[in-house]
Amino acid sequence: MPRTQDFDTVEVVGRARDLFWDKGFEATSIPDLERVTGLNRSSLYNAFTSKRGLFDAAVHDYLDRVVRPRLRILTDEPTRPDAAVRYYRSLADALAALPDETPGRGCLLLNSAAGFAAHDDTQRSVVDAYQRELSGALSHALRAHDPDASTATLAHRTRLLTSLSVSALLLSRVNRDEAVAVANTAVEQLEEWRAHLLT
Repeated sequence: MPRTQDFDTVEVVGRARDLFWDKGFEATSIPDLERVTGLNRSSLYNAFTSKRGLFDAAVHDYLDRVVRPRLRILTDEPTRPDAAVRYYRSLADALAALPDETPGRGCLLLNSAAGFAAHDDTQRSVVDAYQRELSGALSHALRAHDPDASTATLAHRTRLLTSLSVSALLLSRVNRDEAVAVANTAVEQLEEWRAHLLT
């Protein structure tokens, strides 16, 4: 008879997610995971097969609990013309409010892109999908921001704002003030585009 699971999977994955977010996949050891989850190696492997299996579960949790709620401001219908501005202001506020020692600095996926995703096809595809989801949400909001923008203009603006998002999240690992400044630069750029529409 299989053993019954006597722990909360969501809680375990959340704790592992924060550790991976802070240390990265490669620098996180099984003893580290045992310590933060309160489970022994056998229980972790029975539930998630491997460290990579637990990381994959943490990535899905990160997308569902962190990324997509943050992007909802860009995609909710009806989409407000200032949705992109509101997104970057909320990003700047979130980055500014992060305590120095918080594990949730930067982006779990982008942090992995600077590490093992460079030589891991599966994780690279996850990072690519995240980038497409972010770009798609921004493009949607930018269409509401300027309904008459050409396809080429929309693509250019989406790429620029996506790059600013990525830069802000990566910089937040090492320089919170500069990360906030980058997010605010996106707000300033959006307001400049909007001002041109009104002239």
